[in-house]
Amino acid sequence: MKIAVTATGNNLDAQVDPRFGRAHYFIIINSDTLEFKAIENLSAAAGGGAGVQSAQLIADEKVEYLLTGNCGPNAFKVFEAAGINVIVNVSGIIREAIKEFRDGVHKVSDKANVESHHGNL
Repeated sequence: MKIAVTATGNNLDAQVDPRFGRAHYFIIINSDTLEFKAIENLSAAAGGGAGVQSAQLIADEKVEYLLTGNCGPNAFKVFEAAGINVIVNVSGIIREAIKEFRDGVHKVSDKANVESHHGNL
């Protein structure tokens, strides 16, 4: 299964970035094989609209799930429209978060868990 995780670094040993739109990286992972690619989030420094721009980037990757610490309402709407399941309140090392995901520890969210502009620098 193809999933995306917000990340502070470009590998599976990085921490899950608690911010979605302003995460440093997105790790796109095959949860079965752990094959991955890291995408630098160029929208992280955007003056506005980082969540929507980042959400569109993730939607273009055709993932089924997003694991992140927080997700605002504008990005969440993009994910709903794209049929991507969002899981929030994820933290720790990405490799461990993937294991927890496969073990069913995390539940899909039905709404954003922070207000707009929560992760601004």
